[in-house]
Amino acid sequence: MAHVARTDRPADKAERYAEVENEILAVLEGETDLTARMATVASMLADAFDHFFWTGFYRVDPSNDRELVVGPYQGTLGCLRIAFGRGVCGTAAGTGTTQIVDDVHAFPGHIACDSRSMSEIVVPVYDADGRLIAVFDVDATTPAAFDAVDAAALQRMLAKVFSAG
Repeated sequence: MAHVARTDRPADKAERYAEVENEILAVLEGETDLTARMATVASMLADAFDHFFWTGFYRVDPSNDRELVVGPYQGTLGCLRIAFGRGVCGTAAGTGTTQIVDDVHAFPGHIACDSRSMSEIVVPVYDADGRLIAVFDVDATTPAAFDAVDAAALQRMLAKVFSAG
């Protein structure tokens, strides 16, 4: 299915997420490759939300299950590796909980991959067996760009894309 960039998205954030989720699921129907799935999610979400400055995945390294390695993303150069427990992504991976950070510069141990990032949301990503396979990271250049609506929508979407048996 070909994707056409949209300029007529709903202004309501929850409605926009629902619309993009349906498009992502349609595009990914029948696709089993994990990298293709991650690249599609990152691309389509970055396209749908103007304030998504960096949008992508850090995968659990298959050779070191306590380290994340950069995966498919849209945006400026990302950090290549992040240890569990370090920075926002490592905290999400280590705790298994979504992290919403209104001011990344006030976050203890924040890793400044790009100094223009001001706020961030990171969502753990699980496979169908409940194993952590990645974290999904979105940065914005404005403070407090993410909230519970983003968290709920991203958690739901990522579960459908990566956990669906």
